Amino acid sequence: MCFADSVNQDKSTHTRSNHSLTSESMDKDDSPMAILPGLPDDVAKYCLALVPRSNFPAMGGVCKKWRLFIQSKEFVMVRKLAGLLEEWLYCLTMDSEGRESHWEVMDCLGRKCLSLPQMPGPCKASFGVVVLNGKLIIIAGYSAIEGTAVASAEVYQYDSYLNSWSRLSDMNVARYDFACAEVNGLVYIVGGYGVNGDNLSSVEMYDPDTNKWTLIESLRRPRWGCFACGFGDKLYVMGGRSSFTIGNSRFVDIYNPEKHSWCEIKNGCVMVTAHAVLEKKLFCIEWKNQRKLAIFSPENNSWTMVPVPLTGSSSVGFRFGILDGKLLLFPLEKEPTSQTLLYDPNAALGSEWQTSDIKPSGLCLCSVTMKA
Repeated sequence: MCFADSVNQDKSTHTRSNHSLTSESMDKDDSPMAILPGLPDDVAKYCLALVPRSNFPAMGGVCKKWRLFIQSKEFVMVRKLAGLLEEWLYCLTMDSEGRESHWEVMDCLGRKCLSLPQMPGPCKASFGVVVLNGKLIIIAGYSAIEGTAVASAEVYQYDSYLNSWSRLSDMNVARYDFACAEVNGLVYIVGGYGVNGDNLSSVEMYDPDTNKWTLIESLRRPRWGCFACGFGDKLYVMGGRSSFTIGNSRFVDIYNPEKHSWCEIKNGCVMVTAHAVLEKKLFCIEWKNQRKLAIFSPENNSWTMVPVPLTGSSSVGFRFGILDGKLLLFPLEKEPTSQTLLYDPNAALGSEWQTSDIKPSGLCLCSVTMKA
């Protein structure tokens, strides 16, 4: 997703790598000692995997071996096989005055788990947010300097296991208000505005194994203000505007990484204010109709409309969250009658909608879900 509102970020030294956030002596710990003395490594790894998620940052500070294991894909696999993965919701929220913003983390019961360190870099808007391998990737955006939008190519990563930020490689093209999504372990960035406010058609791909951005096949036309999601092995880009359309575009651009090619269908949503992928379907709310869920099935490129129950004012919009296979709708106004709505796509007919006590402390600007 690409997030349009500005976020205050830390201007200090948070651009250090995750390794630099630990002691020099720990980084030099290359001794052949066992992970847990007296235990085989496979047993020791299982023991570490039993520790609750909230203790991961403290575990990462014990020694280099523990930290590297916690950051590995093997650690996630061991926890998954043991049935211990915990799902947390990360919400970017705005304070009551509408000025400061911060990330809040909640578990499946809505309990606050921890606070994130302040994001590195200057205050930015219209940046992208992607989850990749248990990490939160914050991509590009712009800073307002003397009333002018200055596009950025900077990329930062939040490690949910160690509760720390680091800087990744910059993109090839600075941009903001673009589409972004993960497909098959790679991050794709599409369109947006460039350094001089130019409309972009260029597309970049990020490989976390090499920490490199690569320019790939461009769109056939510039597109901005759009969003993206991954279905199967393909990237779908919807909404926003295009230089070939008057008003908002209904075209859906579909990228096939295997064939390195784009195709399109004319069956998309326009002016989307919230979107999320749940159970291989795309859920959207359009600006013109905040009281209907538009649900897209990529299997047959069809849409289904589901009415949203009325709670509070009919003009109140929503932001989405996903927890435990259910869609959360956070109201964008603090009205006394406004409640978080919960939609369960697997519930019996007529009982899909409920209210929920899960809500951030302020207005939800965007959210992502991560398991660890």
